[in-house]
Amino acid sequence: MYLVWFLIIGVCAGWLAGQLTRGRSFGLVGDLIIGVVGALLGGFLFRVVGLAAYGLLGSLISATVGAVVLLLLLRAIRR
Repeated sequence: MYLVWFLIIGVCAGWLAGQLTRGRSFGLVGDLIIGVVGALLGGFLFRVVGLAAYGLLGSLISATVGAVVLLLLLRAIRR
């Protein structure tokens, strides 16, 4: 069941990150990939700065922050 929630949070985080960075949606699969990788990156970044994300909302915030950072990095590299 944890995997299902992780994937749902990944899709939501990927979509939110696309909206926050004034981009476009990458489709369900693209949002899922961006969100899942962003969740891993966000969890790492939160641990580095000493923050902890608990619960569904905390996980979504952490994943969204990671996905935004990932999208900004991808756009910087693409230029």
